[in-house]
Amino acid sequence: MKKRILLIGYNFSPEPTGIGKYSGEMMAWLAKNNYQCDVITAYPYYPQWKVDAAYYNNRYSFKTETVTLPSGGTMHVHRCPMYVPSVPSGLKRMLLDMSFSLTASLKLIQLLITKKFDTVITVAPSFQFGLLGIVCKKISKAKFAYHIQDLQIEAARDLNMIRSKGVIDTLFKVEKYIFNQADYISSISEDMIKKIEAKAQKEVLLFPNWTDNSLFFPIDNKTGLKEQFGFNPNDTIVLYSGAIGEKQGLEYILHAAKSFENRASVKFVICGSGPYKEKLQNMAAGLQLKNVVFLPLQPFEKFNQFLNMADIHLVIQKGTAGDLVMPSKLTTILAVGGLAVVTANEGSGLYSLLSKYNMGLLVEAENQQALNEGLRKAIDEDNQRLTKNARTYAENYLSIEKIMRTFESTVINS
Repeated sequence: MKKRILLIGYNFSPEPTGIGKYSGEMMAWLAKNNYQCDVITAYPYYPQWKVDAAYYNNRYSFKTETVTLPSGGTMHVHRCPMYVPSVPSGLKRMLLDMSFSLTASLKLIQLLITKKFDTVITVAPSFQFGLLGIVCKKISKAKFAYHIQDLQIEAARDLNMIRSKGVIDTLFKVEKYIFNQADYISSISEDMIKKIEAKAQKEVLLFPNWTDNSLFFPIDNKTGLKEQFGFNPNDTIVLYSGAIGEKQGLEYILHAAKSFENRASVKFVICGSGPYKEKLQNMAAGLQLKNVVFLPLQPFEKFNQFLNMADIHLVIQKGTAGDLVMPSKLTTILAVGGLAVVTANEGSGLYSLLSKYNMGLLVEAENQQALNEGLRKAIDEDNQRLTKNARTYAENYLSIEKIMRTFESTVINS
């Protein structure tokens, strides 16, 4: 009898980046490996903060898709309607979370009438989806795995999205209840694990984000790739690719570009979508920047070439976020052997990881001069050692097959 697995979370495939990418790949791997997989999720909306055009007409209704995967296996994806703000704020994000919790609860109850699950996995954010995992655990006698991609309550507090101490304290109490009920708690980095263990007072498993090293790998001919994407072969490409939101502090890229405007061959490329993109474009126009190019998200089938086209990759975050969030974009940068310039403060998990394995140039977060100097080093100095270490780390630690086999044996078949 095949084991039946349920995943609950509002980010899922075909979202091309972030949590949706990893949740989709997780369930695809499990389906390929002979598990019966169901997913309760929303309609794809990230990172553009608008329901994808292919799903837009159904956004107010429930819909179930039976997905047959090219690699083998099938899964049932249950899409639930959800409020999606075009410009997210603290309050609007709370409404988003609450709306999905409500519609997902209805779908969960419907499923539990006819199906019994062996394992339920909830993915935070949003943290309160763990409450749905508890419901499934109690009714279906399932093992409950609570996977934390982002420490949402701390991020909301530190970024001043929620200013009320009373509200924050209440949220932490709810989170503690979820911790107590979870059979397994996991997270994506050693530093986050330490923080969660201090709160949960129980063991937290390492379940890192991965990459498919057969799909993302180094390509030597950067000259040809640059021409393919419309740049001159001698250009130096500084790339930011990912979600465009306020928490990253992407305006620092524009000011860095301003400092390099006398070097015509240095081009800054900002690729992606998100609620902050238009504001960023207006800022670039105001600064009269001729060396900044905005591009939309690239098709998956071209993404390895696109990443390899860049000479330097930017991983930009504000100081308050850098200690809490492991950027998902970093895994593919490491896989292609990219030279990453990363804003991370000493003492943060991101800083510790890159320092330990010597695989990126670290600069102080929210320090324009430090970023400019880091870029100068990236452009003018020999950094082959760092790029070699990046690919080696991806091969040794970021293989999806290795990571999912460990998760399978530790959680699903324990």
